[in-house]
Amino acid sequence: MKNILCAAASVAVLAPFAAHAQSAGSNVVTLGWLHVMPLQSSSPLTTDSAPVPINAPLRLPSTFTSPDTGLHTSNADTVGLTISHFFTDHFAATSVLGVPPTFEISGLGTIRPPGPAGALGSQDIGLPAVNPIVKSVRQWSPALIFQYYFGDATASIRPFLGIGVSYNWFSDVQLQPNFVQQTQQNLGGVMAASAGKPGPTQVSAKASSSWQPVFNAGLTYNFTRHWGIVASVTYIPLKTTSTLTIKAADGTTLAQSSSRLKADPIISYFGVTYRF
Repeated sequence: MKNILCAAASVAVLAPFAAHAQSAGSNVVTLGWLHVMPLQSSSPLTTDSAPVPINAPLRLPSTFTSPDTGLHTSNADTVGLTISHFFTDHFAATSVLGVPPTFEISGLGTIRPPGPAGALGSQDIGLPAVNPIVKSVRQWSPALIFQYYFGDATASIRPFLGIGVSYNWFSDVQLQPNFVQQTQQNLGGVMAASAGKPGPTQVSAKASSSWQPVFNAGLTYNFTRHWGIVASVTYIPLKTTSTLTIKAADGTTLAQSSSRLKADPIISYFGVTYRF
């Protein structure tokens, strides 16, 4: 009986603090851990070579696709920050910010031109010595999500669903030095010879940016009027085109190899909330 009375007293003390934890006019800031797990697939790499008069001796086509090639990206962890404003007791808008995560990108298969050019030079992007071919790339995905919270504003536990939009772009692309060196010597050398461009080649990479929808679900637990915790899962049907560019010593573009990467990340988030 004594334990029951103590438990009841505890609930009575905490109840006023949980009241109106997420009500109209409230602002909630969340700081926590964010894990990004891509559910990915990619298309084979397609290479567009520069149209130059001396392509004919090597019979290098203007476009060719290398079967069984592709890209694979790693998981990532980072710090997530969200800011929510409740317009009513049930509807809120949430801005998703935080530290942009960094990823590694590995290659699969061999980029090989058809015909005589392929016999002279190619690039195996699946070799362990050249992977990850992108040792670091930073993803920026700020998002705005509109959420509906179930239950009363006075409830300690409130599930929610959300839908929104994000803008995704990539920066700080750092290629693996071994990959760059081998591409310059092998594939780059053939392209330069075909174009009649002497000197060492240059290799760079980039990824396209895009707007994408965001789908979100989660649960909040408010243990005082101001403090609580949240757990959520977010899905972004993210697609990007990754492009590898080979240039001659004078800056002339010799070839570009591109792959359409469907990252489609599942993003898990766990954080501590503060209402004001």
